[in-house]
Amino acid sequence: MPELPEVETTRRGIEPHVTGAKVREVIVKRHDLRQPISPTLSTIEGRKILSVARRSKYLLFGIDDGSSVMIHLGMSGSLRVIAPGEAWKKHDHVGITLSNGKQLRFHDPRRFGLALHFTLPPEEHPLLKGLGPEPLEETFGVKYLRSACSTRKAAIKLVIMDAKVVVGVGNIYASESLFRAGILPQTAANTLTLPRLKRLTSAIKEVLADSIEQGGTTLRDFLKSDGEPGYFRQKLFVYERKGEPCLKCGTPIRHAVMGQRSTYWCPKCQR
Repeated sequence: MPELPEVETTRRGIEPHVTGAKVREVIVKRHDLRQPISPTLSTIEGRKILSVARRSKYLLFGIDDGSSVMIHLGMSGSLRVIAPGEAWKKHDHVGITLSNGKQLRFHDPRRFGLALHFTLPPEEHPLLKGLGPEPLEETFGVKYLRSACSTRKAAIKLVIMDAKVVVGVGNIYASESLFRAGILPQTAANTLTLPRLKRLTSAIKEVLADSIEQGGTTLRDFLKSDGEPGYFRQKLFVYERKGEPCLKCGTPIRHAVMGQRSTYWCPKCQR
């Protein structure tokens, strides 16, 4: 599914087209996504979109009446900025027509996404409350990660994928970060020394920042806001490279299932 870099890439792509624009019309073709589309979504007609933010994998549109629209891309969703007259595709579910002559179109073949309208402060919404810090912000540092890991015997890969510990470190990026840090994914979190945690913190930030810069990881269903796929996938060192030689040392990459997710590592570079 689209991960933090894909969502951030989308946010940056659509932000200049929607910020400051008024909503002329909200069109809902299908309501039954993972949760039903909010019946109050149409009340943003005539209102101005003040901002486009991201919290974890959720896009948050700030409306000038103090409400918010939350969009989650689910497993296969995408947002495009298009002309209102463009033909609707089979899995286009929501269109938000703007005063600048553009339309924000939400496409979601598997319908695991969300399009919710609410008046709560975003940080109090049930889907956002209790989330860990953003990995690219200063609140996520080695001291924080050390504290979070100190009492956890679980594998470090599972810990950094826990959204209550840190948001947005999905399966691909967890594997790649642990490779950069030279840490085996099976290592018990509470056994990691401060220098190793420092390397891991830096690796997580670097991997995510690099992916955002490249436009997100190329997944089968993900498209950027301009309709083009991301390109970070070609730079992956271990993910989905089972049996292939490590790009650093030549040792075959190994694979196992952890927490029902595929995990990849180099047995020589990672310890």
